[in-house]
Amino acid sequence: MEAISFDLDDTLLQYNRSPGEVLQAAFDRLELSPIFSVEQYYDRFDEFAQRCESITELRSECFATLAAENGYERHQGREVAAAFSSERDQSNVELLPAATRVLATLSQEYQLAIVTNGTRDAQRRKIEAVDLERWIDTIVVAGHETQPKPDPEPFDRVVHSLGTAPETTIHVGDSLETDVAGATAAGLDSVWLSESSPPPQFDPTYRIPSLEALLSSPNDILL
Repeated sequence: MEAISFDLDDTLLQYNRSPGEVLQAAFDRLELSPIFSVEQYYDRFDEFAQRCESITELRSECFATLAAENGYERHQGREVAAAFSSERDQSNVELLPAATRVLATLSQEYQLAIVTNGTRDAQRRKIEAVDLERWIDTIVVAGHETQPKPDPEPFDRVVHSLGTAPETTIHVGDSLETDVAGATAAGLDSVWLSESSPPPQFDPTYRIPSLEALLSSPNDILL
């Protein structure tokens, strides 16, 4: 193995306030009952990330569409997006437990990369806020620079940038639908970060219960 790529959100870092909490704060600020759910926002995020240049534009277009689909006026969705932007600070993130030790240790032996779906401005602010680039050799913001995960293109970009091969590169992430499926499509081994067993339609190469298990014995990495 020559290189390890990582997903970003909920693999290496997390918001100090979840998107659901921020969305509820936006509704409260406008004195609105919820006109769409945070799950609906998640479901449409990658779709809008492909055609929007910034996270602000993404939310405005996405929230307007969700409002209309739920029987409300598009302008109400845009008002919620503006309130959400006022509440959300993309730099208000923290590294997950063990991320510092894992990255510092692995970077001494392997090339490291990040493959994350999202808009460039939002993902870059998160990365800068916790100084991830001290360990990371290359970053691909999929959905902006390439097709979003699970398309193999962002993983191909990482392999090309690092000068490695799919057979010597693995990808670690918390999503079966984007991380495991995308890595597999690109010919990389996948490491699924979860305490659960995967459903039969997905086949991660390995499963780990925590990020720290990457530094543990092989017995802690579940086939």
